[in-house]
Amino acid sequence: MARRREYLLAPANRAFITFTIVVAFILNVLPWGRMTGTPDFLALTLVFWNVRQPRMVGIGIAFLFGLLMDVHDAALLGEHALIYSLLSYGAISLHRRIPWFGMPAQMAHVLPLLFAGQVVALVLRMALGGGFPGWLYFLPSVTGTLLWPIAEWLLLAPQRVAVEHDENRPL
Repeated sequence: MARRREYLLAPANRAFITFTIVVAFILNVLPWGRMTGTPDFLALTLVFWNVRQPRMVGIGIAFLFGLLMDVHDAALLGEHALIYSLLSYGAISLHRRIPWFGMPAQMAHVLPLLFAGQVVALVLRMALGGGFPGWLYFLPSVTGTLLWPIAEWLLLAPQRVAVEHDENRPL
């Protein structure tokens, strides 16, 4: 009788977490990052690690990378830092809840987080005199949420350890 593979998660490697956050930052600063609908890879990665490893990746890391994004985008200094800090706070608040759910329910938790981050950015820009950019402005939240299963699969891959069952032992 064929069994479905079961996995345990090994402890997360700090070097791998750092690598993934830096890669997400690089993906954000590439020129195609300004295209309509392109998700905020750094926000998605920070939310993922805040849910999975809140003691290793906290609000301070999110704030630091937010400042780096502000410098890159020549945005209002502190805009991304505020958004990423709020996203991290929300993700850390839900870190015990989200992993218990299946993938559709996890995505239902991630979408409001990413959407709230975009709403904060929009409110800040409009408070400083900017206009409403249109409803396509919120498309990155949707595409980021759709990437959640891929992000989970990729970012947890190094931690997965297959569980071998001994056929002679009763479960």
